[in-house]
Amino acid sequence: MKAVLFEQFNQRPSIVNVADPTPSNDGVVIKVQATGVCRSDWHGFVGHDADIELPHVPGHEFAGVVAAVGRDVKRFKVGDRVTVPFVAGCGSCPECHAGHQQVCDHQSQPGFTHWGSFAEYVAVHHADLNLVHLPESMDFVTAASLGCRFVTSYRAVIDQAKIQAGQWLAVHGCGGVGLSAVMIGAAAGANVIAVDVQDDKLALAKSLGAAVCINATKVPDVAGAIRELTKGGAHASLDALGASVTCVNSINSLKKRGKHVQVGLMLGDDSMPAIPMGRVIAGELEILGSHGMQAHRYPDMMAMIAAGKLEPSKLIGKTITLEQSIDALIGMENNKDVGVTVVVL
Repeated sequence: MKAVLFEQFNQRPSIVNVADPTPSNDGVVIKVQATGVCRSDWHGFVGHDADIELPHVPGHEFAGVVAAVGRDVKRFKVGDRVTVPFVAGCGSCPECHAGHQQVCDHQSQPGFTHWGSFAEYVAVHHADLNLVHLPESMDFVTAASLGCRFVTSYRAVIDQAKIQAGQWLAVHGCGGVGLSAVMIGAAAGANVIAVDVQDDKLALAKSLGAAVCINATKVPDVAGAIRELTKGGAHASLDALGASVTCVNSINSLKKRGKHVQVGLMLGDDSMPAIPMGRVIAGELEILGSHGMQAHRYPDMMAMIAAGKLEPSKLIGKTITLEQSIDALIGMENNKDVGVTVVVL
């Protein structure tokens, strides 16, 4: 099969021909139809993820058609249209038994723990637990955009922040994760404040339901502005970027007993932000993480999409080829594109 392969971290990948994957007894092989280009892929490419062994094929947000099935798989067959959460549970650990596959003790992640979806085929383990059937009404490009950013934001807003209609939700960073959170928060009835440094991203956030947009380059105290606007602070706030400044601004923008949800990965120089613990203690703030979403939580999200309450297709910025994905991957750190980029195979 054709795949994007890098042999050293932070060195330009190339398109190569490699052996097709084969399914494990409880797994499947998926013919990839579309795969997203995500900042997490860039983190892996530059060496921020200890799970990656070289040489490596990146890619973890994908959708496609089942091409081969292991002998123990019961719920899926060749030809099924599917997608998968970026975290695949083992089905045997205490977290999986409790329904928390997104924090499985022995999780696998295509594109990190094994070769990913910047390729014609990708293997998925424990298929009956982790695969999600796609409705015929959903195209592969939209489905691929769900796998990491959209579902992580859905869990962050709905399950972790537990946002309610009429509450204030601040979203710091309007890339794919942040824009997804804006849409989901607005659909839940929240008053969403979108924060970014690019006016074009804020314009898209406004069109997706943001009630207020703040350009952080034009406002010297973002957190103070949010507290003033909301008369005390947001009920919940997300750092959707993964930078020290957005993490701290998110926490400082909260009302007492508010919830900060960290969605953007904090790696490299941003791995140890200066958390304002005095404010956390005095205000009884909650600091939460959001790490993907379980396959069994997809039906509620899919129902909102089918009802037109969520329209993830509006987040698609552009589609590219597998060959073009190399430049998109290595340029992700300084990416200024608006919306989600998806590779179509």
